[in-house]
This record gives sequence, structure tokens and C-alpha cells, in this order.
Amino acid sequence: MQRRLAARNRPMDVPSVAPWRTYFIRRRPLRNTRARRISVSMIRPHYLEALDRLGVLPELAAFDPHVVGTPPLGLDLPASDIDVVCFAPDPDGFTRAVWNAFGTHTEFRMWQRIAHDRPVVASFAGAGWTIELFGQASPVSEQYGWRHFLLEQRLLALGTSVFRDAVMAQRSNGMKTEPAFAALLGLVGDPYQALLSLEACSDTDLTALLVDKGFK
Repeated sequence: MQRRLAARNRPMDVPSVAPWRTYFIRRRPLRNTRARRISVSMIRPHYLEALDRLGVLPELAAFDPHVVGTPPLGLDLPASDIDVVCFAPDPDGFTRAVWNAFGTHTEFRMWQRIAHDRPVVASFAGAGWTIELFGQASPVSEQYGWRHFLLEQRLLALGTSVFRDAVMAQRSNGMKTEPAFAALLGLVGDPYQALLSLEACSDTDLTALLVDKGFK
């Protein structure tokens, strides 16, 4: 607790990654966040327009930013975020760039995960959306978020509207995206790993799987 309080009270001009570890820094209070997201969801702009207004991709150009998640898949719900994955082999450099570009936005917060390659994650609100940035030491092409996104994009393109509607129904019932895909395709075990087992499948193989599950 003492470390956590000390980190929150230290000067924030040039934040450093290492002291955060499992906790986050926060610049604006988070009060009734979910309610605000839902209240603005009916009037918020298209996700690409929101990113353009906020200058997210130009500000992160040095980190090879790629938009992933449900908005570009057309599977977003009223409380969905816009996720941007980045290649950040220097976590301190990524931290400073994100802080300087977005640190004054409402509900800004940033933390570093301990698992895997300890990605730096930042979140803030703007243009009616919550934006989440992920900076990992691995190239974007190797990151799970990007690989899941590409596979889900293929499956949605190969499947019918029945499959898309089934995924949305699962998500509307509270299921995360990857578990929803895995459940509908009859994949067992960890849904995130199970989906990656389909990466090498040809479109013909994926179509056959969709047909077998009644979605073609």
C-alpha cells in the first residue's frame, strides 16, 4: 500500500514504467464510467472518425499502431472500446509518448502488466469512446490481439449473417469476443489458444468448419 500511495503522489512530468508494475496511475477520476459510455453510445461517431479527431494513429506512428477489436469487426456493443495495438520494444519510450500525447484526456490511466512481455496499457476517454492502447515488445504481427483479429475477420467474411448474428448474441449475453467465437465453433480448452490453432487453416478448411457448425 505504501508503494502504491508513493507512486501516485510522485511527480508525473515524465512517468517511468518500472515503479508501476501491478498498479496504475490515474489523472482523472473514474465515476460512473460505464453509465457515461452507454449514455453517449447512441451519438458517438464512427470509430475511425473518433481516432481521427483524437489524432491517435499519427501520434503513435512510431510504434506501428493497428486498430483491433470489435469496432473494426462490426461486433461492437454500446460499451465497447477502441483497441490499438503497438510495437513498443522500449516501454519507457512508449510510456512517455503516450503520456505526452494523451495524458490530459479525461479518465486517462496507464499501467504495466506483469504477464508475458509486460505490455504497457493506457486508457482514456475521447470523442464518445474509450480508447485503449497496448504497447508490447513483440512486433504487431506476432501479438495475440492482432492474430485473433485477423482470424476473426476471416471467419466473419467466410460465414453467413447467421454466424455474425450468433457471435453478437453471445456478446450481448456478456461473453467476450474470443470465447464467443470458440464456443460457436465447438473449440475446447482455452478459447484464446484454441482460436490460434485455426490460424494455419485454409479458407476452405474454415468454411468446412462453419458448415459443420451450421453457419454456411
